[in-house]
Amino acid sequence: MAFNEQLANRIREQLKLFPEIFSEKKMFGGLSFLHQGKMTVGIVKGEFAVRVVSGKMKAELSKDFTRPMDFTKRPMKEFIYVENEGFETEEQLLHYIELGLEHAKSKL
Repeated sequence: MAFNEQLANRIREQLKLFPEIFSEKKMFGGLSFLHQGKMTVGIVKGEFAVRVVSGKMKAELSKDFTRPMDFTKRPMKEFIYVENEGFETEEQLLHYIELGLEHAKSKL
């Protein structure tokens, strides 16, 4: 199962900043990072996927370099893809990880 290992390592480094515990699971043709069994962010077929609470979806989708996650050919609820340009900096990547963690916590 191939995925962007460089991005996975960047995510792993960012996750060290959080007191929460994360796990990794191969899924969706890539690698997902979970908090208490709930997906936060992942690499899906080479793309960066983020879980977003429904109340923030509109704002996140209005940003450059984001779009609905549609690997099933239909938009998936509370999932977005972020293009590489959308998380070039560590601050940008951290923003998306925080969104994913917020989503996971909302489902506990």
